[in-house]
Amino acid sequence: MPDNVNNKTVILTTIAPWLSVRNSQAAVAFYKAAFGATESFRLEDPDGALVARLSIEGAEFWLSDESPEHGNFSPATVGGGTVRMIVTIADPETFFSRALEAGATEVFPVREDYGWKLGRLVDPFGHHWEIGHPVDEG
Repeated sequence: MPDNVNNKTVILTTIAPWLSVRNSQAAVAFYKAAFGATESFRLEDPDGALVARLSIEGAEFWLSDESPEHGNFSPATVGGGTVRMIVTIADPETFFSRALEAGATEVFPVREDYGWKLGRLVDPFGHHWEIGHPVDEG
């Protein structure tokens, strides 16, 4: 992510997951409805497959249709996901509820455990999301 400091572009280090899904159009719609995601980039081909950059309150992630010819497989193809996304957010209950209403499935509800207030869900495309924040020990 570029930042301008003293008229020089400074590149900040970030990590943004890239999700492979089946039906990227539906995935974009889900993440907008479930997570309040905004879309900042879209590259769509004539058959409807797309690459999109989304963000949740400034936290970016990418998604595209799976492309086995390039080694990109969706959880539906491999029988489950290999990573979990962690969304650190001030109001995990509201965020979690909105995702469930949009079609996510609860793995476990938001609760306090191991120093976190956290819940876990799986989206309709097979990706697991942990939603919460650290608990203030002060």
